[in-house]
Amino acid sequence: MQTSYSSSRILLPVRPWFIGCSLLLALLLNFLPTSVWPGVPDWLALVIVFWSVREPRLVGMGLAFLLGLAMDVADASLLGQHALAYVLAAYGGAALSRRILWFPLGQQALQVFPLLLLVQLVQFTVWAMVGADLPGMAYFLGPFLATFLWPLLTLILLLPQHQPVDRDENRPL
Repeated sequence: MQTSYSSSRILLPVRPWFIGCSLLLALLLNFLPTSVWPGVPDWLALVIVFWSVREPRLVGMGLAFLLGLAMDVADASLLGQHALAYVLAAYGGAALSRRILWFPLGQQALQVFPLLLLVQLVQFTVWAMVGADLPGMAYFLGPFLATFLWPLLTLILLLPQHQPVDRDENRPL
């Protein structure tokens, strides 16, 4: 009997190398020169929030800080700008993980939206404090697009953890 995807499926444990590869891919996506396109999400922030919600013991504030420093250096921005934003997002994701995981994917996205918006607001505030040229309002479209991408990202990043459906159906209740 084929069943559709639901949150009641049993997932295999996540492999740490897969988390590392997904974070590295998100970091590389952030390196792309997409600043001319309005609304491009901060891929690294999105993946950090995802893993800090799903695996708060493996992806925490320390890893978010290191990835933020790497992003600061690569982006040639004020040192600590991305690091601060990512640490706050990882903390929020870990603190709210149990609450967020109770909801279906669409509502999870709405729960994650404030964390993604916080990343943009922190970076915007740091720019304003140092007197840098501020981006326009299109800068804040990224969290909206990332919110819409949350269900798709969840399905993609959880795909390696799914058991075959026949093994999942034979589990004892």
